[in-house]
Amino acid sequence: MKKRITISDKNKHLIKRIAMAVFGNILFAFAINVIITPLNLYSSGFTGIAMLLRMFFTDILKVPVIPGVDYLGIIYYTINIPLFILAYKALGKEFTVTTMLSIALTSIAMVFIPVPAKPLFDDLLTGCLVGGIVSGTAAGIVLKGGTSGGGQDIIGVAMSKTHPNFSVGRITIAINSVIYGICFFLFDIQIVVYSMIFAVANAIALDYQHTQNINVQVMIFTKKEGITDKVINELRRGLTYWKGAGGYTDEDTYVLMTMCSKYELPNLIEIVKNIDTQAFVMVNEGTKIYGNFEKRFTE
Repeated sequence: MKKRITISDKNKHLIKRIAMAVFGNILFAFAINVIITPLNLYSSGFTGIAMLLRMFFTDILKVPVIPGVDYLGIIYYTINIPLFILAYKALGKEFTVTTMLSIALTSIAMVFIPVPAKPLFDDLLTGCLVGGIVSGTAAGIVLKGGTSGGGQDIIGVAMSKTHPNFSVGRITIAINSVIYGICFFLFDIQIVVYSMIFAVANAIALDYQHTQNINVQVMIFTKKEGITDKVINELRRGLTYWKGAGGYTDEDTYVLMTMCSKYELPNLIEIVKNIDTQAFVMVNEGTKIYGNFEKRFTE
């Protein structure tokens, strides 16, 4: 009789995180090398900084280019090294280690994914929009998996820990203002404008995918006890409750209210349904929060 192999929930979660990191980073490198670079556009964030440095080394300093190797990945990893210290202090050892591996994967993919001689899209607007959506979605997938692609992602996540209404997309736009300001003096204005359109599409797609950064207000109406303790102990979120009565039946009911991220919402719904399948749940997405609310990007 064959022994059945089972995978624990913890290991399933780890496998899922690894898969999201691998897929997201390779997809990001694909968007940069295959869609953006052939159009001679400049990416957003630290990738854009790396592209400017690559241009400086190869075009101005005339550093020899090795056939089949793109220096972008090597430069990208190098400029991220100082941020590992910030990640370790603000976000912990696990996030830092996974981010280092994530950046290494992105860098390797950037080095070896070939840049097409001809652009994938002939139309600049189409190319920058598709590239922005794909790269932003890829970066968001990596963040959703509990790690990051480095650069502005590290800065944005660290800032979001202390400033609840901050987002990774916003820090990306701020960094891009500097990058494209430099591009304005170095390149044709058309390149700068379309690169900025790419950056905005990238930031919007990233924030949409990065569900840990989306706040939700949840109100639960139930006649059963036990949900409060489960939310506090398993989800580790605070909760306020009061006793009410049904307007139609006049039966006693509990009204519970809590705040969490959109990423945590499925776990919260599961907790509620396991205790009371008849519970009524209201969700208000995008709620602004001021005060003591902990944003979590790792588990």
